[in-house]
Amino acid sequence: MGPESQVPVKLYTRRWCGYCFAARQLFTQLGVDFEEIAIDGQSGLRQKVSERAGNWRTVPMVFIGDHFIGGYQEAAELLRRGELKQMCFPD
Repeated sequence: MGPESQVPVKLYTRRWCGYCFAARQLFTQLGVDFEEIAIDGQSGLRQKVSERAGNWRTVPMVFIGDHFIGGYQEAAELLRRGELKQMCFPD
């Protein structure tokens, strides 16, 4: 499976967030390319993304394709269950 078959992954983060750091590490170790969008000081963007994510209030906000999966803990749980890589690299 090559990068051409990967679903786009976006992480909305804040610079000094430990969970954001952990999410970056998780996807990097899994070999998943992701786009990171820092929302520090961008309250309008943060509000827009929060609404798109069902009024999720914390960062990171993780999207795989158009699907919001939650934050770091939800991504880690999907990884633990063996589902995260399949979501990023569907057959």
